[in-house]
Amino acid sequence: MLFCTSGHFAHAVEVGQTIRVSGLTSLSGEVVTAEQLAGKYLIIQIWASWCPYCHKQNLNLQKLAPQLSSDKAVIVALSVDRDEFSAKNYAEEHAWPFLTAMMTPEWSATLGKRRGIPELYVVNPQGKVVQKGFGQMVDADIFELKKYGQ
Repeated sequence: MLFCTSGHFAHAVEVGQTIRVSGLTSLSGEVVTAEQLAGKYLIIQIWASWCPYCHKQNLNLQKLAPQLSSDKAVIVALSVDRDEFSAKNYAEEHAWPFLTAMMTPEWSATLGKRRGIPELYVVNPQGKVVQKGFGQMVDADIFELKKYGQ
């Protein structure tokens, strides 16, 4: 099992591995605990405000979010922007209906080395990574994610 620690993993977490997620503070200041995320599918999107592929993918996640049952699935968008101001302004400008936060050392250690952005992970309620993708997913792939939150 991979744990959130201050160290970094040389390799990215892969499908089939189990992780333990940490809580986070959203860009709007909302504190979300690991317990609040537990027991749900987590659709974790790694993005940056300057990335056009992330923008397209996040527009699709914005359409997907209202179709998910909040007691079954949560979208967590983690920004890798160098400054929180850029990420926060971008997220507010687009009024995303999902949890948006900065990438933290804990989350980075849990997910491991990224291949690029956007990157997307689906973690089941037991903490097992059941889906992973990097690069822009096509619209149909994003909307297949709703199976995790119905």
